[in-house]
Order: sequence, then C-alpha cells, then structure tokens
Amino acid sequence: MTATTARITVLGAGFGALATVRELRRRDAGAEITLVSPRAELHYLPGIIWIPSGLRTREQLVVPLAPFFERMRVRHVAADATGLQDGGRTVLTSAGELRNDALVIATGGRFIKKLPGIEHAITPCEGIAAAERIRDRLRAMEGGTIAVGFAANPNEPQAVRGGPMFEFLFGIDTQLRREGRRGRFELVFFNPSKEPGARLGARTVQQLLAEMARRGIRTHLGHKMVRFDADKVVTEGGEIAADLILFMPGMTGNAWFDATELPRSPGGLLRADAQCRIEGWEHAYVVGDSGSFPGPEWMPKQAHMADLQARAAAANLVDALAGRTPRAGFKAELACIIDALDRGTLVWRTPQRHLMLPSSRAMHWAKRAFESRYLRQYRG
Repeated sequence: MTATTARITVLGAGFGALATVRELRRRDAGAEITLVSPRAELHYLPGIIWIPSGLRTREQLVVPLAPFFERMRVRHVAADATGLQDGGRTVLTSAGELRNDALVIATGGRFIKKLPGIEHAITPCEGIAAAERIRDRLRAMEGGTIAVGFAANPNEPQAVRGGPMFEFLFGIDTQLRREGRRGRFELVFFNPSKEPGARLGARTVQQLLAEMARRGIRTHLGHKMVRFDADKVVTEGGEIAADLILFMPGMTGNAWFDATELPRSPGGLLRADAQCRIEGWEHAYVVGDSGSFPGPEWMPKQAHMADLQARAAAANLVDALAGRTPRAGFKAELACIIDALDRGTLVWRTPQRHLMLPSSRAMHWAKRAFESRYLRQYRG
C-alpha cells in the first residue's frame, strides 16, 4: 500500500485528535482522513477556568471545525464510536461502520464517578456546562463555604487532572475579592494526598500550599475520601461542611473501550508503547488522555502532552503504512501556567529540568495570548 491511498480514521475532536490531523496532512497530502466525533466542534477546556468570573463565555470557547476540516480535506462523521472489529480495521459507530487502513484513538478520558453522592459535586473539567453551573451558583450565593478538591485514579496515579482545580480555587478567591464578597465566604481545599499536585514538583506543591495560606484558604489533606452529601464532604479524617462542592475525580478509559478487546492498563486506559502504538494491534495508535504510556511518573494528562504524542503517532503511522520502521517518540514534558484570574505561575518540567517562575501578571497574559494563538489555527 502507498501512503497516498491510505484510509485513516481518527476518533475524537479534542487537542490530540486535531493535532494528529494536522501532522497527518503535513506528512501525507493524499491520505483519506475521516474524523469521528459527535460534533464538528473544539471545546477549548483550558479556558473554562475564566467562565465563573465572566472573563470567558461559551461562545468564545467553542470553535466550529468545518472550516478546518475543509482546509485539511477531512471527512467528518457526526457519531460516537461504539466498538471495533477486524483488529481495528472496522470502526463501529452510532452512524454505521467505517473501514480504515490505520486508526488513531483520541477520544479522551472519563472521570471515575464511583464515590457515593458524587452527584452533589460539580466536576469542572466535564465541560463548559459545568463551568457555567459554577458561575451561576456563585452569582446566587450570598455567602457560605466552597470546598474544592481532586483525587487520582488509585490504579493509575498519572490519570489525574489536578492543575485546573488549583486555578478554580485561586480564581474564585480573586473573583470574590474583586466583588468585595470574600469575607462572606470560606474556601477549603481538600485532597487525599498530603502533597497534592506532586507531579508538579515538591517545590511547586509547597508554593501552592503557601499561596493557599496567604489567601486564607483552609486545607484538609491526607484523608481518604468517603462520600459526598448535599451539604458536606466526608473523609476518613473528618467532614467539611460545604454549600458548593467542586471535585475532580481521577480518570479512566472511555466506556466504549469495554466493548472491544483493546489492551487495558491497570487504570483502564489503553496500553501503548513509546511510539504511541496500541500494544498488540497493527496500525492502531492512541494519543492523549485515552492512553497509558511509558514515561516518568509525573508525566501529565494535559493538552500539551497530547499534542506531543499526536506528532509521534502521526509520523509513525505514515511510516508504518509506507513500510518503514516507526521510530518517532515523544518527549515527556509538563508545561502549564497555573492561573489565578489576574496572575499566573509558570511550571515547566522535563526529565532533566524543573522550573517554576514566581507568580506574575505577565504569565496571566501569556496564558491568554497562547489561547488566542492556539485557536487561530482552527478558526475559519
């Protein structure tokens, strides 16, 4: 088979999926690329931290992808993936079956909702609607206690998204101060670990905890979660009375994986090698939150990492279809700006280096500038 006749199916429409499309088209001008997702939209989830304050709205964070698909010559199928057959050569969807010569799975992760009473908590990174619920609840509250926390997948500690919870915590604190209402609220941060956000580095954790103390945010750390009630968080170390609970559970694989024979990690993600190949499957790749990859224990589940994996997966896919040995790997790199609505703290980590810059207004504006530049490549 030549690369110019390849039929490639990409599942998902998030950061990893779209970066895969860009890299595939750059490397193979003639491939037939089909992307499967429920909607032809990119939801820029890093920006939802600014929805409660009104700095961002839904309309600013939802990017229609039809113009991008047209430029990239991508066929979009509006459907959900439901299964695989023929070793991945047939994708089962809610709109029918799709045949391919190579497959990239980039459908993201799923939050673990097993804690009793978790329906009483808002999970912010579930999407824009969740952030809008936080905005509306804050507007309606005259005072009270807001409890903010996160936890990991106990079977796969890497499968966690804690960074945004620090941003919601500090952002809400800043917002309430701006509105002159902070004195009527108590903010509490809770986490089952004594060192929350440890993959950011020990120095960063200490800085974050010091910032909480400076802002008058109470902490409840090192106690296993038990359950949520409508008005409290219950842990093995005590209860936290709360009028609003924001909680990010650990992540696992998509529910539709259960209908396949895809190899799973202990935490329920797809087992992949250093070339992003799904173990034991030919011409099948995974990028982003869907996969469990070799790498350092601090390797993050974030958009930047998904982009890096997408480049490697696309390069290896094109090489494999052309009969060349796939050799491209991805670098493990954590890069984030922990935003507090008016200031930001840069954290950067590789196997060789760990950098944290002091909080500054410049980093807040850098995060906003990155958003604008990143989305420009997908807007019409």
